[in-house]
Amino acid sequence: MLLREDLNVPLADGKIEDDTRITAAEPTIKRLRERDARVVVMSHLGRPQGRDESQSLKPVAERMGVEFASDCVGPPAEEAVGRLRDGQVLLLENLRFHPEEEANDPGFARQLAELGDLYVNDAFAAAHRAHASVVGVARLLPAYAGALMLAELEALHRALDDPQRPLVAIVGGAKVSTKSGVVRSLLPRVDTLIVVGAMANTFFKARGADVGASLVEDASLDDARAVEREAGEKLVLPVDSVCARKPEAGQETRVLGVDRMPAGWMILDIGPRSVELFTQRLAGARTVVWNGPAGVAEIPEFSSGTRALGEAIAASGAFSLVGGGDTAAAVEKLGLRGFSHVSTGGGATLEYLEGKELPGVAVLKGG
Repeated sequence: MLLREDLNVPLADGKIEDDTRITAAEPTIKRLRERDARVVVMSHLGRPQGRDESQSLKPVAERMGVEFASDCVGPPAEEAVGRLRDGQVLLLENLRFHPEEEANDPGFARQLAELGDLYVNDAFAAAHRAHASVVGVARLLPAYAGALMLAELEALHRALDDPQRPLVAIVGGAKVSTKSGVVRSLLPRVDTLIVVGAMANTFFKARGADVGASLVEDASLDDARAVEREAGEKLVLPVDSVCARKPEAGQETRVLGVDRMPAGWMILDIGPRSVELFTQRLAGARTVVWNGPAGVAEIPEFSSGTRALGEAIAASGAFSLVGGGDTAAAVEKLGLRGFSHVSTGGGATLEYLEGKELPGVAVLKGG
């Protein structure tokens, strides 16, 4: 049984800093082991340029307590697979040590496929990549979705394709340009669109506001104006802000409006009046989609808005989908709980929110 997981965990000096993705993979692996499957797990880690031992999956195999093969193809992989017994698990070395993986090379896909007789894709976070282990192998073996893949797709479908209303979407992040596709895809679906984070600064400046030294994407001012015209009353922006001279811990902070920033000051979080406004909008929601922190949430002085948003979403009782790597990281760091589903998808979640077809999902449907 060939199983594609996303075990792309952060490593520092060979130590795993966050094992969230390992934990997320465990239910599918457990189910397969209970059925006495011989489970051969494939994953990538980082973006190595050829073989790079600092990005080896060996520490992940040790954390999982499973066998490890020093390569994902060739004799090391074949011999390790041959030693497997019913109910055992083997993790192959980093797929991206071979450039053929990202090139979706047919020969490389065949080498991988020869290591199993069935294929299960549980790596939703890699489903937007047309790589050999995601698409190529799925065309060569009977292919199925794993438990995590199904959970991600079911949550996205419930939130976006068949939502209970009102549907409120919160979109944040640094740049309008990186989220413009998400915003335009969400606009026809949502009842309220709340924009936070540095993205909101671009909307403020597009209105003619003086946002001081705040991060603004000047090239996207016209896009912001177009979104605001299209959104009309659906669009809700912050009405006050937490500001400082630098996005650093220990800075003096002030609660100000969203216009006429003092020289050298920048918007780094939403303020208390914005929290109150957004909490009121969320209180009546039946479905909430949240993608992007409200401020520089990794710094305590600018994390209160993100914490308050998360608490308001959890308290709303709505079906809540939290997506995007930065949002999931902020939720974990701040210890926020009570959401219906926190996506591990990162870029795949973003592309689904944009309405794009995911190659790794399409191939499982026979696409």
